[in-house]
Amino acid sequence: MMNGKEYLESLRDNRVVYLNGEKIDDVTEHPAYQNSARSIARMYDALHDEKQQPILTTVTEEGIRTHKFFKEPKDADDLIGARDAIAEWSKLNYGFMGRTPDYKASFTANLRAFADYYEGFEDSARHWYEKTIKEVPFINHTIVNPQVDRSKPLHENKDVFVRAVKERDDGIIVSGAKMVGTGAALTHYNFVSNYGQDLGDNDYSHALIFFVPMNAPGVKMISRQSYELAAKKSGSPFDYPLSSRFDENDAVIVLDNVFVPWENVLTYNNLKVTNGFFVETGFVNRFTFQGCTRFAVKLDFMAGLLMKATESAGTNKFRGVQANIGEVLAFRNMFWAISTAMAANCERKNGIVVPNLSYGAAYRVLAPMVWPRVKQIFEQVVAGGLIQLPSSANDFLNPEIRPYLDRYYRGSGISAEERVKLLKLVWDSILSEFGGRHELYEINYAGNHEAIRLETLKIADAIGDSAKFKSFVDSALSDYDLNGWVNETWMNPKQAVETRNL
Repeated sequence: MMNGKEYLESLRDNRVVYLNGEKIDDVTEHPAYQNSARSIARMYDALHDEKQQPILTTVTEEGIRTHKFFKEPKDADDLIGARDAIAEWSKLNYGFMGRTPDYKASFTANLRAFADYYEGFEDSARHWYEKTIKEVPFINHTIVNPQVDRSKPLHENKDVFVRAVKERDDGIIVSGAKMVGTGAALTHYNFVSNYGQDLGDNDYSHALIFFVPMNAPGVKMISRQSYELAAKKSGSPFDYPLSSRFDENDAVIVLDNVFVPWENVLTYNNLKVTNGFFVETGFVNRFTFQGCTRFAVKLDFMAGLLMKATESAGTNKFRGVQANIGEVLAFRNMFWAISTAMAANCERKNGIVVPNLSYGAAYRVLAPMVWPRVKQIFEQVVAGGLIQLPSSANDFLNPEIRPYLDRYYRGSGISAEERVKLLKLVWDSILSEFGGRHELYEINYAGNHEAIRLETLKIADAIGDSAKFKSFVDSALSDYDLNGWVNETWMNPKQAVETRNL
């Protein structure tokens, strides 16, 4: 496993990243990415820290020390340990970095156990399992097609979607674009896949799953605006304590005739494997496990932030405010309970265990509903205090207005500087451009809002829950008919009258 210094050095590999019309020479030093890169480096350093290493890492049967979530889990205890490792890493960014290296372990840790699923590419699957447990690389993913014109069938947007354009003896050439590579500029590899039907005329050239290095010739990343850069230009860490160091810059990934060797391919021209891996290999079980745990850590942070914000305003004793804090705590408790239940009630497949999928589906539906509600509670409870803020830390450094700030911006038992610092943190978490992106992220994290609900129903159908629930209702319906109760447990009205007459 690399340490933080080695991680930063690994990013200096001539990768092609564009931001504001500029090609970035070194993402580790550019002000748009440098602190976010250092936040990830701190996570790699934690793998070697004597206090954190026992929580974060384990040793495999082969004697390899790795992050607990990267290793195949054999039982519920392994999953609980992996959950705690996910949480420990997430605490380093307060839950505000979602696509950290452990996220893609949701996929790679199952590759050996499910190697036979990848027909014809079983050795590639085993290779990537072994590679990832040894190196703990940072892998991003792009599995969604760009929103070009979704009113048209796939084959009419054929020039846009990632597909194989040429086959060689040693691999394939791929071209097309993908969205959205979260944190892509700071990762080592991009995991690419597709969903959907053929591209017309039985063209399965897009039915692919593969890995590609971020510095491979022809790979280009087009970043959205950097909130880290904006934070540096607009203020200081005092003003933007989250966006200035935890911005997972999202990017569109362009693959311009990129060569992918066979060892990096997991399927090719195989629609069944491409469309089925998401569920069939336990990927959805595991990414919801990682996501739910990370979200629970984030709610820990938001609960504490709401408590401190209301204390600073002297409103924490109001009944209505306490009720709102209790609601946030209930959400926090629920997601920790879901993560525990996913591990404790795990499912055994192919000699390993995967987190419970029904509970994972519940997380996918509930989290997009909960985060906007948490945001709304802050807006209602902290309210105008979030607008009554000086423009930046520089106001406190100006001796002419500092006395006014100290008098008019102080809180309940807290100085003006401390209160403004606290409320700037609240602002950055929910109302800055960084905060707005996080709301969009949490709402769409698990996919289309209708699809995640439909998939929850499909899961219930597939595992027999739907039949069980309907059978439960049938047991109630079977107790009576047009003539009344059909068993001796309850008395029919006519029997009750006869009994009273006796």
